[in-house]
Amino acid sequence: MTDVALVTGGSGYFGSILVEQLLRSGLEVRVLDVVDATDRPSDVRLFRADVRDQDQVRRAMAGVDLVFHNVAQVPLARDRDLFESVNVHGTAVVLEESERAGVTKVVHTSSSAVFGVPESNPVTRATVPRPVEAYGQAKLDAELLCRAATTRGLDVSVVRPRTILGHGRLGIFGILFDWIADGRGVPVLGDGSNVYQFVHAEDLASACLLAARRPGPAVYNIGAEEFGTMAEAVGHLCDHAGTGARVRPLPVAATSKAMELSSRLGLTPFAPYHWIMYSKSMWFDVTPAIDELGWHARWSTDAMFQSSYEWFLEHRGTEQASGSAHRRSAKQGLLRLAKRVL
Repeated sequence: MTDVALVTGGSGYFGSILVEQLLRSGLEVRVLDVVDATDRPSDVRLFRADVRDQDQVRRAMAGVDLVFHNVAQVPLARDRDLFESVNVHGTAVVLEESERAGVTKVVHTSSSAVFGVPESNPVTRATVPRPVEAYGQAKLDAELLCRAATTRGLDVSVVRPRTILGHGRLGIFGILFDWIADGRGVPVLGDGSNVYQFVHAEDLASACLLAARRPGPAVYNIGAEEFGTMAEAVGHLCDHAGTGARVRPLPVAATSKAMELSSRLGLTPFAPYHWIMYSKSMWFDVTPAIDELGWHARWSTDAMFQSSYEWFLEHRGTEQASGSAHRRSAKQGLLRLAKRVL
């Protein structure tokens, strides 16, 4: 008998890619989301509902074997109340209804933001989470709910991705790709020598599926196995594009303060994580995922950036106007002026 998988947030950027992989693995798939995706496969049933609506979640959960919980208000929302209600309370609802439905396994997609600025790298399972902004705190609170659920007998594994890229990933990266396509200077904070890890959405989806198939609670930190510095990532993409775009180093303190101020005034799309982390080094030790799940990253940083950029060029001007924040480019606001100057 075919297992049934429910993907919360399955209309979002990563959720849609996860749905594709689950279907290819032979699972029957359902999606719970407040919006529908234009590319939802016809054999995937949509439960249009808010993850905070307990009755609707219960209805979607009936007969489900596996739950992949991806619903989250992303950092670009910049709304502390939504972080709390969706990312924390919504997770509590999903866990409670998973217990009620007798779900075999829950895979909860968390975030590297739970670690804030790590004291040392690589970040391991033993690294103590210390979030430095509201989004990271909400994701950590959700992880704590998952841990509590395991003490009641629910099998929950937590998967923490580094910054997600891949074909169709836009959001703040849509601005980066726009500037590179138009041959502009592309800012990096400081000299860009900070080592920064990304992860391709397909590699993350495969980790989630493998985690679902492994019995017993666990935590997996997931990121690319081939990566380098921020300046290398951006510079190599500029070289690939061949548009004359180049890396433009900017002073960390002044630029971070400008990002923060312009964001608080609603003039730019930045969230606290951007001005806090984009000049810092952070990468995961992915050894547990390799040893316990047999997982490996297929995508290097350079390959995923190039794939994401080429997808952007192919679909430029035809992006979604609504839906998932990661499936449309962030609004540039004041950055349009900066683009002319850099």
